[in-house]
Amino acid sequence: MTLPDLDVNFDGELPDDCGDLGISIDRQGRWFYHGSPINRKEMVCLFASVMHRAKDGRYLLITPGEMGCIQVEDVPFLAVEMFSCGSGRDKIISFRTNMDELVTVDADHPLRVVEAEGSHEPSPYLLVRKGLEARLTRSVYYELVAQGWEEELGGEKVYGLWSSGIFFPLGRLDLSD
Repeated sequence: MTLPDLDVNFDGELPDDCGDLGISIDRQGRWFYHGSPINRKEMVCLFASVMHRAKDGRYLLITPGEMGCIQVEDVPFLAVEMFSCGSGRDKIISFRTNMDELVTVDADHPLRVVEAEGSHEPSPYLLVRKGLEARLTRSVYYELVAQGWEEELGGEKVYGLWSSGIFFPLGRLDLSD
């Protein structure tokens, strides 16, 4: 057995591959075990702390003794609260995830927005850690958008915001094309 291609170091033997663990995460960030909700937040946070993403896209829970796949409908985490300090280009924005992780938007934790084809409806994401993202909840996204402004990038007007000295585009202002 070989370990999936990801950044995890193990001393000694590789963990046992348990296959599909029967754990899933729905689009609303709810965790399930064989279809039944996992309601203990401490248990979910423990699972989240050992989650990794293989280069082939699979989500894995990996401990020194075992590893197995879980199913994720969209992304494993939600950004449920936003914090900001400073203003303009000196602003720093951070988010709290539904797993109580605090993540500051910076070069290692960028924001990205995916627009739905046709409707251009945005789905904003934040990189929490290598390969694992949080989707911003609608209310948090609206709070974020309220703090943005217009910049010109490559001759195009873009709406976005600054955090940690980096401009993060949220969307184009001219959607005519």
